[in-house]
Amino acid sequence: MFTGIIEELGTIQAVESRPAGVRLRVAAPLVCSDVREGDSISVNGVCLTAVEIRGASFGADVSPESLGRSSLGAIQSGTRVNLERALLPTTRLGGHIVQGHVDAMGEILSLDLLGGDNWWLRLRVPPEIDRYLVFKGSLAIDGISLTLAEVKPGAVAVTVIPHTFQTTNLALRRAGDKVNLEVDVLAKYVEKMLATMELGGRRLSVEELLRQGF
Repeated sequence: MFTGIIEELGTIQAVESRPAGVRLRVAAPLVCSDVREGDSISVNGVCLTAVEIRGASFGADVSPESLGRSSLGAIQSGTRVNLERALLPTTRLGGHIVQGHVDAMGEILSLDLLGGDNWWLRLRVPPEIDRYLVFKGSLAIDGISLTLAEVKPGAVAVTVIPHTFQTTNLALRRAGDKVNLEVDVLAKYVEKMLATMELGGRRLSVEELLRQGF
């Protein structure tokens, strides 16, 4: 489990093809300062397991399913990636609960300077996750916990503050780039609970709650 607060901007040193998937070699001095074999690390929002730790770098195997569902399928040597070590019980939850399980890929539509090194990031999002996205809700974008400042059909926007822009790979992103998206897991649980609940003999839904005055 992660918080979506990026700790380090790592660099892909190698991408090695395997019979099933690939093995990444990631240079990450900070992350590797206390990482152990088997630890979970979020790489651009994808939860991977650290293996073959060598000084300031670690290896991580990416399954065919993860390659197909995330932007890691197109990753190359030299690519900068957002890294976060797994959450500790004593860690402040500065972002939101992020599992590292990518729900879909989005596409950057624009990244515009607002002033003072603040940026306005607009994304195209696929229809299958649209119902989980709400104004002021949370969305993990390449593992970064961000707050939705605008939600429209098929598109969302977030404000990126200077610290986030400077310490993540967003500064390297351009229109057309693919990014990994993970919706707030709490929204999924609420959706499932609503699907199995009834009110006055009728199946409970958002529409039914609105009719009842909630």
